[in-house]
Amino acid sequence: MFIGEYSHNLDEKGRLAIPKKFRIDLSKGAVVTRGLDNCLFLYTKSEWEKLAAKLADLPFAQSNTRAFARLMLAGAMDVKLDKQGRIILPDYLRTFAGLNKETILAGLYNRLEIWDQKKWSEYTRQSEAESNEIAERMGELGV
Repeated sequence: MFIGEYSHNLDEKGRLAIPKKFRIDLSKGAVVTRGLDNCLFLYTKSEWEKLAAKLADLPFAQSNTRAFARLMLAGAMDVKLDKQGRIILPDYLRTFAGLNKETILAGLYNRLEIWDQKKWSEYTRQSEAESNEIAERMGELGV
């Protein structure tokens, strides 16, 4: 389970250190892809396979499902941890997420999200300001 918020620097070669507590799970294989809200999603190989199977089962005749599958699947890249516990993020994914040197890795149960630090700060500020409204909407969903 991935939880917590971690600050790490992206180096000039696009390498990002993964928090030590997550390295064992990701050492068996990992996939990074375009996420939502202009961040990247990092999955263990097993979680990625579950998601990819669900995406493959979506009705391809609907334009929304095709677009979402393309976003997630076409942008995906297998990544491996190096000896220092880092992964290399491809240029196209760093550009998509607007990643600069300072990043945030946010644990969201079955995935990590990789954010530019400034974008993460803006996003969390906005979410915190709207927390009561968000809680009411979640209550309507039974959460």
